[in-house]
Amino acid sequence: MEEEQRLREEADEKLISAAYDKLIADYLASRHRKKVDLITKAFNFARQAHKGVRRLSGEPYIMHPIAVAQIVCEDIGLGSTSICSALLHDVVEDTDYTVEDIENMFGPKIAQIVDGLTKISGGIFGEQASAQAENFKKLLLTMSEDIRVILIKIADRLHNMRTLDSQPANKQYKIAGETLYLYAPLAHRLGLYKIKSELENLSFKFEHPEDYATIKSKLDSTKVSRHQSFDQFTKPIKSALDKMGIQYEIKERVKTPYSIWNKMQNKHVTFDEVYDILAVRIIFTPKVREEEVNECFNIYVALAKIYKIHPDRTRDWLNHPKANGYQALHVTLMSKQGYWIEVQIRSDRMNEIAEQGLAAHWKYKDGNYTEDEGELNQWLRTIKEILDDPQPDAMDFLDAIKLNLFASEIFVFTPKGEIKTMPADCTVLDFAFSIHTFLGSHCIGAKVNHKLVPLSHRLQSGDQVEILTSTSQHVQASWIDFVSTAKAKAKIQAILRRICRDRQKAGEELLGNWLQKNGFEQTPAIIDQLATYHDIGRREEFYQALGEKHVILGEKDIDELKGKNKKKNDSGGGWRKFVPFVKAKKEEEKNEQPALFIVPEKFNRKKPIYINEENIRQYLFPTCCHPIPGDDTLGYIDNCNRIEIHKRACPVANKLKASFGNRILDVKWDMHKKLFFDATIRLAGIDRRGMVNEVTRVISNQLSVDIRKLTFTTDDGIFDGSIELRVHDREEVKAIIDSLKEVNDLKEISQIM
Repeated sequence: MEEEQRLREEADEKLISAAYDKLIADYLASRHRKKVDLITKAFNFARQAHKGVRRLSGEPYIMHPIAVAQIVCEDIGLGSTSICSALLHDVVEDTDYTVEDIENMFGPKIAQIVDGLTKISGGIFGEQASAQAENFKKLLLTMSEDIRVILIKIADRLHNMRTLDSQPANKQYKIAGETLYLYAPLAHRLGLYKIKSELENLSFKFEHPEDYATIKSKLDSTKVSRHQSFDQFTKPIKSALDKMGIQYEIKERVKTPYSIWNKMQNKHVTFDEVYDILAVRIIFTPKVREEEVNECFNIYVALAKIYKIHPDRTRDWLNHPKANGYQALHVTLMSKQGYWIEVQIRSDRMNEIAEQGLAAHWKYKDGNYTEDEGELNQWLRTIKEILDDPQPDAMDFLDAIKLNLFASEIFVFTPKGEIKTMPADCTVLDFAFSIHTFLGSHCIGAKVNHKLVPLSHRLQSGDQVEILTSTSQHVQASWIDFVSTAKAKAKIQAILRRICRDRQKAGEELLGNWLQKNGFEQTPAIIDQLATYHDIGRREEFYQALGEKHVILGEKDIDELKGKNKKKNDSGGGWRKFVPFVKAKKEEEKNEQPALFIVPEKFNRKKPIYINEENIRQYLFPTCCHPIPGDDTLGYIDNCNRIEIHKRACPVANKLKASFGNRILDVKWDMHKKLFFDATIRLAGIDRRGMVNEVTRVISNQLSVDIRKLTFTTDDGIFDGSIELRVHDREEVKAIIDSLKEVNDLKEISQIM
């Protein structure tokens, strides 16, 4: 036994030493100042602090901080401060050491970053919400002081995703959901495209393992033909660039399994119909650094002489880089094989920024954070404003942050010709709030390209916008429905809440004066009695109704308080609210419906729930995604301790995973083709005589499936239709779709969620 222990310790030592040696070698190969002593000190301290502790995977715990430091150094390109912080990031949370101890040993900067990386419990969202939302809030607050905090946190999340196999399924869905909902968009926003792609792919792999495996094997099987296409396509390009005397490399870029799957879901196409799997990247070293933008356009001109260019798919991020610093020229060319291929043209410097995001800027600044990041600082200020007035609900808060994370950008001009970067799909009102809260609050419309437009008008890239205001204009609740930026939404909600508080205060004063005048005492019981009499459930709402003059107190209210309105009480509002519930209860008893399953206090959330014919009616199936047997599903424990069943890809489930991760359960199907479920298939194609007959014959005769509803519309020789079916499971839907693909002139077949 002792010998076994000794051998295990020796193996651990070798593993740890090899990982640490690689980290130091990569750090020494970087452009940073060589503070190896400080990194060694941090490593030894963390190693001692985590001694004897193992991860779920069985490896020594110190391997995790080393791996995070490796990502920080190699993939993000940060220096010694960040590497030390990564090595120490779990010390305060998992051991007896404090932030003060870290500060005494490593200085205030590393201590501040480690503090920002340390998880916290509880928080503004209360017990109902996941601590993840509060944790995320803390990260963003610290991030606006030093952005390295979020970069290290993304590295931490990436390593956790790489080692997610050792977690139980419900934990996998929670962590993968958070990653897809928050961390991948954040990596995207910070320009970490390589990390963003890996985070998305890993999330996809754990949430939809079968789909991931299928796409991966198809990518592997088409590798040879892709290489051939790449070689044929790039041969004349290489020849042209060689003649121009350019120093370059051409890379083959393949779409990730996640982005292929996403396209298949959104466009309702099969793997074979995703045509932009292959893209080409030209990375060149400019002859003169100051002329790199002109050299990009010279390459563009050379390409235009070889291939036909798609006029609507040229993207110029050279003169106006994205907010995260991304610069490149994207052009789409028609290959000789007859399909479009995207080519990205960038210099070596642009490529480094594209791979490593903002951190690449710091490679030339000794890893120090500087304040010249312009657009990024504007985004951080927006986040700070949202955090200053956070939403009371975790999901609202995360939504507000997420609104701006993945938004593509447009360029809008002020009347003086200044350029403002705005998220795509933004409105005049969003633009007004982005300039100043006063402008947004009093905005009545705008002149866009000298034409008068309303508040809700959506802006296009290149628009020149002049905001029009009026002091008589005030914020309205309906504005929330059409603004699309986090800043505008947060400001409108904050102003509405302030107005609401003012009206409640006015209503409370009105009520106090009225009660005093009529000889009543202002007690909670009396206030609740009046609120119930007016069919209002909460005191705050009653005060607001009084303040807004929706409720005027009079003689009937005096009679109510004196007990003269018996009839109103017996048959009035309070009772009426419960009538539907009682009726539903009686119908349930009559049909002998089984009661819903209520999660007990000591419920094992790590074990999967098996849904079968006997217990299926004990769970809730919300209408957001219509899961059926065979779907990748999960369970969510709602506020009443009932279990909702969602598809793992459902947008509502994505929010739940990010906000209430501790309530997510693993769900498996154990059905035996006894029950029927609704499924809808969408069809589109070329209209011809007998098409409907052929489609119904395939479904009803060949597959013996019941058709509940059939809808077909034709327009100019093209038809669009949907078929509602009764099926046992996802397998049957797939069999139907495969059979329908054999019908001539049917061009598009997909299942509607």
